[in-house]
Amino acid sequence: MEIIGERINTSRKHINKAVSERNTEYIQEQVRMQDKAGADYIDVNAGTSVSAEVGDLEWLMDVVQEVTDKPLCIDSANPKAIEAALKRSKNGVPVVNSITGEKKRIDNILPLVKKYNTKVVALTMDDSGMPENLEKRVDVAKKLADRLMSEGISLDRVYFDTLIRPISTNPDQVGYVLQAVSIIMKELKGAHTICGLSNVSFGLPKRNHINRSFLSLMISAGLDTAIIDPTEPNMVSTIYATQALIGKDNFCMEYITADREGKY
Repeated sequence: MEIIGERINTSRKHINKAVSERNTEYIQEQVRMQDKAGADYIDVNAGTSVSAEVGDLEWLMDVVQEVTDKPLCIDSANPKAIEAALKRSKNGVPVVNSITGEKKRIDNILPLVKKYNTKVVALTMDDSGMPENLEKRVDVAKKLADRLMSEGISLDRVYFDTLIRPISTNPDQVGYVLQAVSIIMKELKGAHTICGLSNVSFGLPKRNHINRSFLSLMISAGLDTAIIDPTEPNMVSTIYATQALIGKDNFCMEYITADREGKY
């Protein structure tokens, strides 16, 4: 199970303030916290200010990579910002987050994935909008898989996001997402699935309880990558405990090792 640490995102007020003030110390402390908690990638997102995004993302790339050797997940829909960030990437193979089945978006971002030989998050939506059922999610995923493979991108570089909606307004969506993850992992051999976990609990109190329960269900369905805040209480332990319970952790060695390393 891979963890992408989500804290470095300017949609968070304290992160936005730190980026606008070029507060290197604060940003780097957020990186160290996630690194220590078990993040495999560090997500960087500076998209709240369109006019400043390129410069902000360039600054973040440099600042973050000073204190971690983990690869970065470049979180933007702006091809100019993505390429500016990729030019500064130096920690392993980065992830571009994200493409969709929307023609303009995939046509503009896919060339960068090819040029810089990155991994990529693929959202299962297209020009008709957000998916409302299981069939739409799986259909878009398969079409994206065909397009990516035709461009020479192997599925082991692709992370399909089946797009969870808030259960406060769309309770049926969890079932569709769980089924979609299971089908994608079985039928698109080698591909990964990923989830931006916190969307599921939007608008609800005590969101951590919902998020952790949903994460456990998703892992059981086959999810192998999660975009989470690894410093959130009991989030990382939920991952290791679930993997042990469903037989993905031989003799519970990963669970035990994570405890010894202080990841809980």
